[in-house]
This record gives sequence, C-alpha cells and structure tokens, in this order.
Amino acid sequence: MSDAPIRRAAIIGTGVIGASWATCFLARGLDVTASDPAPNAEAVLRATIARQWPAMEAMGLAPGASTERLRFCSTPEGAVEAAEFVQESGPERLALKREVFAALDAAAPPDAILATSSSTITVSEFQDACARHPERVVLGHPFNPPHLIPLVEVAGGTATSAETVERALGFYRMMRKHPIHLRREVRGHVANRLQAALWQEAFHLVQAGVASVADIDAAIAHGPGLRWALLGPFLNLHLSGGPGGIGGLLEKPLWQATEGMWRDLGQLSVDPALGAQVAEGVAVQLAGRDEAEMLRQRDALLLDLLTWKAGAGELP
Repeated sequence: MSDAPIRRAAIIGTGVIGASWATCFLARGLDVTASDPAPNAEAVLRATIARQWPAMEAMGLAPGASTERLRFCSTPEGAVEAAEFVQESGPERLALKREVFAALDAAAPPDAILATSSSTITVSEFQDACARHPERVVLGHPFNPPHLIPLVEVAGGTATSAETVERALGFYRMMRKHPIHLRREVRGHVANRLQAALWQEAFHLVQAGVASVADIDAAIAHGPGLRWALLGPFLNLHLSGGPGGIGGLLEKPLWQATEGMWRDLGQLSVDPALGAQVAEGVAVQLAGRDEAEMLRQRDALLLDLLTWKAGAGELP
C-alpha cells in the first residue's frame, strides 16, 4: 500500500452523508468522483455541495480546492477505477453492502482503501465479500454532517490490516477530521451507542411522566450539552471531582448515588403510543418555527463553535 498522499477519492452513495463527505473532500483539494443510482442524483449532489460550500470557505479551503473537481459517474465501478480512497455511504442493509463492496473490490486499484460510513453494520460482516483485498476494508463512520463535525470512528474488521487502519486515520486527519480508533468492533460503534443510551432514558422519562419533551430537550441543550461540546464524559467528571479529580469522585458517596441511578434507568421499547406522544411534543416545540431556518442557525452556530475550538489549543 502506497504512502503517497491521497489525491483522488470516490464517493459511493450521495445521500445526506455521502454528499456531505463530497463537500469535505473537495474543500480539502481532492479530485472527487461520485456515483449514486437515484434519479437526478447528480443535480441534487451539486446543489447540496453549492449550499454547503460557504461553510467550507469560512473554515478555510485547501490550496486548489474547487467544486469543479467533482465528476459524476453512472456506475460505482467507474467511479472507483482510479480512486485512492473510497468512501461508501449507501443504505444500511447488509446484503447490499456485500454486493457493493464485492463490486468495489473488483474495480478499485489494489492500493485503494475501501471505507464504509456504516452506522451499525460492522466491517467483519461484509468484508469477506471482497475476494481480492479484504484487508483494505475499514470503517470510517462520520457524525452528521460530515463536512462540519470532526469526529470519524475508524475500525478494522477481522481481515483488515493494521496498515489500512493507520493510513485511514492519517487520511481523515488530512481532511481536518478528529478520527478515533476503535480497538474492537461493536455494533453502533462509540458515539451512536453513547447517544442511544441517552435517547433510551429520554424516552423513558417521557413515558414515566417525569417531564415534557420540551423540558427534556432543554435539560440537555441548556445543561450538560454545553459542557459536552467542549469536553467528553471522563474529563467533565474529572473537573467535577474537586481537588481529588475523577479518582476522588469515584470514592465519594455521590458516585454510589450515580450507580444507584444506573440501576433505576428505564428499559423500554418505543410503542406506537409513546412514539405519538414524543412526536406531538416535538410538534409543540416546532409550532410557528421554520425548520429550514433552525437548521441554518444550528449549522452557523456549530461553525462558530468549531472555529473557536480550533483556536483553543488547551482543550482536547
């Protein structure tokens, strides 16, 4: 596998995630070839990139970055024939993943890395469909939207080489991402499992009548969510522990109370009644508000936060 910098990338699947990846790669000066079977996919992709490009300009473009370096191809095989890095972002269906990766493995150059954006399917479940080079298949799971959010979760499958993992980590760093290395595969990876735990308790609190949907959203958005945007769970615990830090905190009765809450957390499935209750609560919050404008404001504030974090070297 070559150590040369990656200059040509392919995007397979240009929905919400794939289009965002295309914007990211173009902004870092790559040549990008994309493919998606959906009707009018190319027009939608180019419109999405144009809409996202001002944020990339605000963050700073790499030399030579241009939306003109995008090429659309009618087939995934054609899209990857000269690629050095492939980012697959297709539907979350195992049978389809196996079919797609078999085709990508047959068509891509031997040195090309094949990465998947899969949210829940692990690499080991489909990389054996790659008859030529299963060792070059790796997880590269982003957090939405990938053109803004730095996190990428990288993991190998049972047949993935250590060299592939290291090269993927280096590539995502070159894309100005913050990749983390999962040392073993787990369904949902890390970030999705953490937020799934939060969602479970949020739904439980609604079901139990503890608080409204709006107040539960407010509890995060105006409380711990503010700190979580700056530091992760362990560093936040450490800073809450006083002079003894996290070590002292874990020895205190307060931590016993925390474990008591663990035992009291809700275990549930969202039935139609609870789903309707939550949907109604969301509708109440959205009443009279423009969702498109909310999304624009969210991304604008996110861009401001990312710009600030980039200049605050003392924070991880």
